[in-house]
Amino acid sequence: MTYIKKGTKEFKLANLALFAAAFIVFANLYITQPLFPQFSEEFGVSPTVASLSLSLATGILSVSLILFGSLSEAWGRKRLMTFSIFASSLLSIALAFAPTFETLLLLRVVQGFVFAGIPAIAMAYLGEEMDPSSLGIAMGLYISGNSIGGLSGRVIMGTMTDLFTWQIGMIFLGVLSLIVSIYFVWALPESRNFIPRKLEMKGLTKSLFSHLKDPWLICLFGIAFTLMGSFVTLYNYISYQLIAPPYLLSAGVVGWIFIVYLVGTFSSAWFGSLSDRLGRQKVLITGIIIMLSGALITLNVHLLIKIVGIIVFTFGFFGSHSIASGWVSYRAKKDKAQASSLYLFAYYFGSSVGGTTGGIFWTKWGWNGVIAFISVFIITSFFLAVILWIFSRKAATKLENHLQY
Repeated sequence: MTYIKKGTKEFKLANLALFAAAFIVFANLYITQPLFPQFSEEFGVSPTVASLSLSLATGILSVSLILFGSLSEAWGRKRLMTFSIFASSLLSIALAFAPTFETLLLLRVVQGFVFAGIPAIAMAYLGEEMDPSSLGIAMGLYISGNSIGGLSGRVIMGTMTDLFTWQIGMIFLGVLSLIVSIYFVWALPESRNFIPRKLEMKGLTKSLFSHLKDPWLICLFGIAFTLMGSFVTLYNYISYQLIAPPYLLSAGVVGWIFIVYLVGTFSSAWFGSLSDRLGRQKVLITGIIIMLSGALITLNVHLLIKIVGIIVFTFGFFGSHSIASGWVSYRAKKDKAQASSLYLFAYYFGSSVGGTTGGIFWTKWGWNGVIAFISVFIITSFFLAVILWIFSRKAATKLENHLQY
């Protein structure tokens, strides 16, 4: 097989194309998150109900990932990814014309479905096409596209809401995404190591469930659920705190606070590079500890210290996610798209469950309740990562004993 190696033109084109695809998906996925207070005011809904504009999209996305991952095993990677980014872009434009909150939620459900064509398939593409020695940095660069996209969507929507309206922000981002989609189609190299399978649902279902028998993958899926659940919870409700006393920040200023996503761009690529040298286990556990530390720092009422906490939290999250997601592609020896789709099912299901449940904690106990909820999730991630470390040590010992004999 011919693999794409770091330092080649193909490596640059493939990573830029997938970076662009990640930008589109995550910019459009999170466009409603900074608008929760506006939705509460304009449509007269509670913070928990407003959060459904994100939670429904991520919930449908989590289920659809399994379908798209299986379809890509038969229909190919690039074709489905292309459909996904163009449809996602057009639906963002349609959101601007939603007459009611119920219509907006319906469009978000459809958008959540088409979003699924990128995340699991992109990870599988990298696992198949990248040289193993270059996979860590390639996965990190792809994850950095997630952070840039998430940042851009929030900043654009916050700024446009202040300057014009959130509807104009939706249209602007949708048109921008269409332009970026054209670049993706041109730049992404065709798959060379992909071997299509017949679309036999029985066989695909069997291979799907075979991943659920692997304890390594089960731990990684659990980490995806808890890390993403805690991450989305923090960003869902920080806006409500920052627009209220004693801060009284505008939607535009709150949107620009999400510029801290840039540290995720750095940490995802850096952690991926570190894992290639130091091992996934140590780097993953370190990232989770950093994330918990950041969450606890946000309990401080001083605005600058709170922002530092958000930065530390974001740094740890994207670094940990890049390690865990890359580990799934490495661990799954076959049907990589399905393994990746299961990881991302847990990831986005955690986003949906955590993001909405966190609203209950915010309503009853304020920011202290939100951080308590987040801490439970992160500590669970830590214990799952420790279990993976134990698995790795046992596997290494077993291999060493085998080589001795």
